[in-house]
Amino acid sequence: QVQLVESGGGLVQPGGSLRLSCAASGITFSIANMGWYRQAPGKQRELVATITTGVSTNYADSVKGRFTISRDNAKNTVYLQMNSLKPEDTAVYYCKAELRRWLTTTYTTTNYWGQGTQVTVSS
Repeated sequence: QVQLVESGGGLVQPGGSLRLSCAASGITFSIANMGWYRQAPGKQRELVATITTGVSTNYADSVKGRFTISRDNAKNTVYLQMNSLKPEDTAVYYCKAELRRWLTTTYTTTNYWGQGTQVTVSS
């Protein structure tokens, strides 16, 4: 019943900006760790950025300083602001939600994925 819907992808010129959105439903969004991943043609899926329930963030080295992940719990939405885009950023971008079930100090993890949105950076 969990659904993640990405939007905001498109074609942009190198150096341009784009903001991706991921709207979540079917989960208690405020307790979900969220992330953005991407997959380029002929490449493995890779992590782009994550944001925890505590709003701490992590970024892949390749996007650090250019991309910003944020969340709006009132809107059940996570965002990825992408600036200074490069051709190598071209990929399908996927939203992921991670839910944890705690067992004292350990936990199990369930991941949910959106269908993806295409980002193309080209002149």
